Amino acid sequence: MRALVTWLLLLVSVASATADESRLRIGAIDAVLTVPPDIAKPPVALLIAGSGSTDHDGNGPQLKPATLKKLSEQLVARGIATLRYDKRGAGEWKKEFGRPEDFRFKDYVGDATALIEYLRGSGKFAHVAVVGHSEGGLVAILAAQRVPIDRLVLLATAARKQGDLLKAQLEKQLPPDKFAPIGKAIDDIMAGQIVNPPPAGLAIAPAMQPAIASAFTEDPIDPMKKITGFVLIVAGGRDHQLARLDFLALTTADFAAKSLWLPDMNHLLVDVTDAADDMASYNEPERSLDPDLIEAVAGFISQK
Repeated sequence: MRALVTWLLLLVSVASATADESRLRIGAIDAVLTVPPDIAKPPVALLIAGSGSTDHDGNGPQLKPATLKKLSEQLVARGIATLRYDKRGAGEWKKEFGRPEDFRFKDYVGDATALIEYLRGSGKFAHVAVVGHSEGGLVAILAAQRVPIDRLVLLATAARKQGDLLKAQLEKQLPPDKFAPIGKAIDDIMAGQIVNPPPAGLAIAPAMQPAIASAFTEDPIDPMKKITGFVLIVAGGRDHQLARLDFLALTTADFAAKSLWLPDMNHLLVDVTDAADDMASYNEPERSLDPDLIEAVAGFISQK
């Protein structure tokens, strides 16, 4: 088995080394397009990162799991082109984005929509899939309301408003007296109020609260019900950020969607054994993605 895994990893590295990788500027977005060799018109997947100042590899300022880089390598090795990109705020905030406090969540959706239109308009690809990880799944769902896509893949994606999800996560981590003012502040921000000063443990500056509220209040379920194309939903049993109810709610919202539940997979799409192993994986870019995830996503995107 160890020899087989080594051979597969070598195959992926060789395929990636011979792939055509180009750095692009599409509008104000910096992106990386990777095309598999010797395929005239492959399918292409737009990879959308999760929350935070996340770059095209799926890394942030503190956590560097390289989730998107690893996903891209695996898809390219299986004949699927990928386009991945730096989210607004990754590295630095460009003047083309306007003032940070004027940002709204719809800007993320606009960026993804522009990239989908670029891929579709290029005429170089058989069809366009959109793969959203975590918060990127919400961006993908909303982008699918604006522009046609051929495949939608949701990886470890919440079925709740992000404000409600954050409250659920914090309630598990904090004692009641610490959580109460934070939960109330999140509710107030979601209601459009400015909380000044914010409570200890919720470092959201008043000037940024309208921007954060625009993300906290987006509900994925109603737009999910309107999607008519092919959808694949994947989640894992060792994801400490999401509950299985999110997975079930998304699959219920689209009865036609394909779904895959992987008991040992965590939020970063890797297999872990316990809580300590889960936490360690957030800074282990060398750790391989769940193999069943890769085969399911690649097979779904490649399907004609």
